[in-house]
Amino acid sequence: MSRGRFTVIHPHAAGIDVGASFHVVAVGAQADDQPVRTFQSFTQDLLALADWLKQVGVTTVAMESTGVYWVPVYELLEERGFEVLLVNARFAKNVPGRKTDVSDAQWLQQLHSFGLLRSSFRPRDAIVRLRTYLRHRERLSQNAAGHIQRMQKALVLMNVQLQHVVTDVTGVTGMRIIRAIAGGCTDPATLAAMRHDRCYNSVSIIEQALTGQYRPDNVFILRQELALYDFYQEQIRACDCEIETVLKELNQGLEAPPEHIPKRRHRIAKQEIAFDARAELYKLVGRDITQIHGIGTSVALTLVGECGDDMTKWPTAKHFTSWLGLAPGNKISGGRLLSSRTQRNSNRASNALRLAAVGVGRTQTALGAFYRRLGARVGKAKAVTATARKIAILFYNTMRYGQNYDDPGAQYYEERYRQRVVKSLQRRALQMGFELSPAKT
Repeated sequence: MSRGRFTVIHPHAAGIDVGASFHVVAVGAQADDQPVRTFQSFTQDLLALADWLKQVGVTTVAMESTGVYWVPVYELLEERGFEVLLVNARFAKNVPGRKTDVSDAQWLQQLHSFGLLRSSFRPRDAIVRLRTYLRHRERLSQNAAGHIQRMQKALVLMNVQLQHVVTDVTGVTGMRIIRAIAGGCTDPATLAAMRHDRCYNSVSIIEQALTGQYRPDNVFILRQELALYDFYQEQIRACDCEIETVLKELNQGLEAPPEHIPKRRHRIAKQEIAFDARAELYKLVGRDITQIHGIGTSVALTLVGECGDDMTKWPTAKHFTSWLGLAPGNKISGGRLLSSRTQRNSNRASNALRLAAVGVGRTQTALGAFYRRLGARVGKAKAVTATARKIAILFYNTMRYGQNYDDPGAQYYEERYRQRVVKSLQRRALQMGFELSPAKT
């Protein structure tokens, strides 16, 4: 079927302009006498919307990702058997001067019928649940960090220099002392005696740092912030239980990998999940993705939660890195490359990979050597992006093809880099009529 110069790919398509209080739905003009209708955002109206689409023979629906208002509509239509496309608003802009809810819905329907819209990625429902818990846990951790800062401020106002004598105020020694101060203890010698055996500074130095002015107002604020910090830690533990439940549901019916889980490569982080999430991920994926340098348990959970466990959504690793926003741009006009900068995005998986790249840059690995060499040549920012892209490709190949990660080491990478430089110099010397030979020692 064709209309003018365009071929209709989806004859039974609909478009929805999503709003906060109502949604405008448009179908083909031949499908109904009233092809554009408005439905309220209440549940019974959404059910009526789905019934009407079924009645007029619609099989696929396109909608813009407007805030979070699209989520109930998307989930209900997907549950009713419709093929739902979630479209980025940047890729479906209407003609300038034609901006109404009705025209937007009709424009979406027309573009979708011609097959001109591309759906945004959304993983399956169980992965969406895992992603929701992980994002919520991240927000809880950020809120808890704010209370740690306010506890430190209260200590500084009392001239208690705890942050200068312990590595982490939320460590064993720091929390013992903070809880004692909140409980009413102000004797520096008694507080210093709570030092853990592994603490670097001696009891006498800690005692000097804890000699301060324990004003009751500042102690009260410290007590309040400590209670709020403990409350958030309880909520994080409850969130960890939900994450464990979802992972076990994802693993139901899956056979355990024949090989035993490899030895842990990364040390256990302080804010790591409270259960053995690494073993659950190993069963879900079939490979231990934490063997990749830079990807610890928390980063692995974030990547699986944001990207899912099915890498076939992206045909190649290049498509995957482009979706992450880690691939170079391709802005060309008149045959000239105007810009190759990566696009800005708020992809949480991309942010996790960038943090992993910063961490791996301090290791004596091939990825660490690559990060340091590139950082010295083009700057740290570009080195972070390039290293994050390499880690993303390793993650993609491990998830899709079951590729095992084997780090050749920093020395191997440096030797390969040296060989490439020597070959380049030899080629240039030959072009100029010279012959390059090694120096005599």
